[in-house]
Amino acid sequence: MKAFACGDVVPGCEARWVCSSEDEILVNVASHAREVHGLDRITDDLEQAVRGSIVAVG
Repeated sequence: MKAFACGDVVPGCEARWVCSSEDEILVNVASHAREVHGLDRITDDLEQAVRGSIVAVG
């Protein structure tokens, strides 16, 4: 299992995910970024920041 906290990349955001893979987290983060943060797409830099903040759990 993998976990990601949006606040690790966007200070003040409390959204968190626990998913079976990094790719599943990225799908959820892309939707969240669009709906909550108003981002039309995930840039390469943002994707790297997210991937760098994903941790293994369990």
